Amino acid sequence: MVKKTRYQNRIELLQGTLDLLVLQTLRWGPQHGYTIAQAIRANSSEVLQVDTGSLYPALHRLERQKLIAAAWKISENKQRTRVYRLTAAGKRQLVSERSKWDQLVQAMGGILNAVKPEEAS
Repeated sequence: MVKKTRYQNRIELLQGTLDLLVLQTLRWGPQHGYTIAQAIRANSSEVLQVDTGSLYPALHRLERQKLIAAAWKISENKQRTRVYRLTAAGKRQLVSERSKWDQLVQAMGGILNAVKPEEAS
């Protein structure tokens, strides 16, 4: 029962939305996976939480598509960590995806805020 309550207010992301969020987050500069997840959570007022089981497959997929690039770095606490950055192709994809997202938001707003038309007589 506790598990059901925990996920009760969780918002399911539309397919492809996670990719958009990752690309947007990397627009702010190179980051490792944990930092990407934290940025998504913090910038969504704690509403969107990305599990590692979703995040890392998305990162690997975006890397295969050459939208992001990754390199191993040594962190401040001397641990090896993988840092991801946005590529030029990723920047172009981000612009395209943001445009599509804006269209979707407008379309959804049009429907959700529509006034019921008068019945034809």
